[in-house]
Amino acid sequence: MWKRYSLLLSGIGVSFFGNWIYIIALNVLVLDMTKSAAAVAGIYIVGPVAKLLTNFFAGSIIDRHNKRRLMIISDVIRGLLVLLVPFMGSIWIIYTIIFVANMAGSFFGPSSTFYITKFVKETDRRRFNSIMSMMNSGSFLIGPALAGILIATVGTTICVVINAVTFFCCAFCIYLLPNIEDETILKREPITLKMMLADWQVVKSYIKQDHYFIKVYLLFQVALMIAFSLDSQEVTFIKQNLGLSNQMYGVIVSITGIGSIIGASISAMLVKKISLQIYFAVGMLMTTIGYLLFYSSVGFWTATAAFIFLGFFMSFSNSGYDTFYQKNVPTEIMGRFGSVTAMFLSIIQISFTFIIGALAEWFSLQMVAVGFSAIAVLLSVILCTQVFQKPNKRYYAETS
Repeated sequence: MWKRYSLLLSGIGVSFFGNWIYIIALNVLVLDMTKSAAAVAGIYIVGPVAKLLTNFFAGSIIDRHNKRRLMIISDVIRGLLVLLVPFMGSIWIIYTIIFVANMAGSFFGPSSTFYITKFVKETDRRRFNSIMSMMNSGSFLIGPALAGILIATVGTTICVVINAVTFFCCAFCIYLLPNIEDETILKREPITLKMMLADWQVVKSYIKQDHYFIKVYLLFQVALMIAFSLDSQEVTFIKQNLGLSNQMYGVIVSITGIGSIIGASISAMLVKKISLQIYFAVGMLMTTIGYLLFYSSVGFWTATAAFIFLGFFMSFSNSGYDTFYQKNVPTEIMGRFGSVTAMFLSIIQISFTFIIGALAEWFSLQMVAVGFSAIAVLLSVILCTQVFQKPNKRYYAETS
């Protein structure tokens, strides 16, 4: 397996690692430049807005072009743009670069999902996805720590340059991979409003056609969007409700990363022994219970235990979801389906984040977070009841 997939895993893994260094360095760079917390917050607004706008047409382009070539172009563009960031003296130019880089990034995700689906054998997908999850968790654990050391010793510029280099490395690894046969690629034509509306109609028809998949997909994704929205209150809860310091927060996050790596490692080893349904549905249920336990915690140790629990099982749910998605979404509409749904899910996440933040101003943050965590748990319970229905086993059947 490693011999066949090593280039793909190496390229994407290096990119994961560089992204975590870049996120930390960019925050520090913008704060040093502007002395404004609001300017730093702007980074987290520009990116989602760029992806939201790009997803209107990204799927139409993805399904009409060679996916490997799109991945390479996306990485090269992002690498060149990121390389410019340290040398810009205006925050607005930096925002513009971030905006365009995120637009380019909108093409990488759906293209890589398609490539993985076609390139990775069905029997290897769940283990491959588990290894990807482990690499992401390892990057999450090591990247920020290394960024802190680099910022302290050589400055933010080197950190940002490292991220640019990781994009180029990823592009080179993908360049060395073979083209995959894409018998479903659509005829290239200029992107027009008429074409985009027609493509949206194709996605709409698929949604109407496969009610079960969409129901399960939405249950998982809405629960996940609630979890992502709760992440925005994580630091506030730890510092204000639990009364912990920045150092203790760093310790908790690091321990969570260790839990994620252990979970991803075990999930990679157990793919032949545990069903896809358990990875997908039970993994998500345990993840949302982890959020509920965290926001119900009363001190350092209970919060840490909840985060380890959460990180461990999130690796299973991520691997299960990726495999479920790759198995059931037709490759001929994968780009369009991924882009259209990503756009709506972004709106849902932004809405939940705003609602949770607003309610936390009026009521106790812990009460609000526990309430939304409980909703996510309820959605996950419903997900489990749907996933384990016997008539729907074909959605989770894997070739041995």
